[in-house]
Amino acid sequence: MSDRGGYGQFCPVSMASEILCTRWTTLIVREMLMGSSRFNDLRRGVPRMSPALLSKRLKELERAGVLQTERRALGTVEYRLTEAGEHLRPIILGLGEWGHRWVESQLTLRNLDPSLLMWDMRRNLKPEPLPPQRCTIHFLYPEVSKARQNWWLVVDSGKVDLCNSDPGFEIDLLVTGSLRSMTAVWMGLARLSQEIDSGRLEVDGDDRIARAMQAWLGLSSFAPIERKVP
Repeated sequence: MSDRGGYGQFCPVSMASEILCTRWTTLIVREMLMGSSRFNDLRRGVPRMSPALLSKRLKELERAGVLQTERRALGTVEYRLTEAGEHLRPIILGLGEWGHRWVESQLTLRNLDPSLLMWDMRRNLKPEPLPPQRCTIHFLYPEVSKARQNWWLVVDSGKVDLCNSDPGFEIDLLVTGSLRSMTAVWMGLARLSQEIDSGRLEVDGDDRIARAMQAWLGLSSFAPIERKVP
């Protein structure tokens, strides 16, 4: 990659690293492996990345044969992994598994990001335990900046939407508490019941939805992996 320079080695590890080890690149591939195919969805998975840099990295990955662009109706562009891109699945997921297993939890919980947390929760949420009618769940993280402390998950007919502004629907459940606590629960570093019992998380609203929270919330894809460090 031009902004990083080559390693000057013929080793396949070196050649692959020249493509994948630029800043943000593996996270873009992670988002595509998780199902994101449109520019705005990719941005929500890497909220601290500038749109200009995201666009640049996508073009670099296309030139490298990792992804291809598809133009849809009305000029919409979608990004799809090629066969070469799909072959990165065990590599990218393996990196995540290694990080979850061997990186200390205190380091993990130092990198708190409500945007990424809620986006990950949206795509892993299980609608089945929720009532069949539209359900709106409001998450409030009082300690973060005002622009980033309110999030709404709206579940309707099996579809899950994430809103950062009030969608205007009646709230069925309000979850208030520490972003650190919610992240720890999501990553499998803490149990939901313990965080509620301790008062670090408060749940108010429909009792049926509250009782089923662990079932519909689910966990991060990496949470079941056995950790080797505290």
